Amino acid sequence: MTSDSAMTDEVLMLAYRDGDARAFDTLYTRYKGSLYRYLLRQCSAAAVAEELFQDVWFNLIRARERYEPRAKFATFLFSMAHNRLIDHYRKNSRSVPISYDDDPDDAPLVERVSGDHRDDPAWQAEIGEQSRQLQALIQELPEAQREAFLLCEEADLSLDEIAAATGVNAETAKSRLRYAVNKLKQGMTGRRKSA
Repeated sequence: MTSDSAMTDEVLMLAYRDGDARAFDTLYTRYKGSLYRYLLRQCSAAAVAEELFQDVWFNLIRARERYEPRAKFATFLFSMAHNRLIDHYRKNSRSVPISYDDDPDDAPLVERVSGDHRDDPAWQAEIGEQSRQLQALIQELPEAQREAFLLCEEADLSLDEIAAATGVNAETAKSRLRYAVNKLKQGMTGRRKSA
């Protein structure tokens, strides 16, 4: 028998749909961190992110009997999260953020591209500062660009999967991600020069 950890997400969701509660536990363990970070970085309030996080998992539980693997499980899950965010924006501000209507853990991203200097205190302080700067820049991105970036980085979704999760075409998803990455690169370069 195959252990849950060796099963694909889609097979686990089908097993959960058919009554295997352990399969849900495995999916929850795999996605709890990336889903929570995605929601937190989208709404910037821990209490709201926690509420949305719980709602997404409850929605998944309610939808399990209808689940069919038409796309990657991650696309299915983050599409639910995207829809819950849109509902939240509509309920609390009576409109979706303008940039949604426009077309225009654990190791931080900076740490993954900086090499291995983990024992150097100066390097650790620098990485901490760069991580804070990057997180601030992510928060400054327009909502749709921030979402595309987080779905790529946190959920590891492809452009087609980002498009499916957010309900836009692949070119729009590509454009949003490209703009986000360019703004983040410019911001990090600009902040290093001013430091």
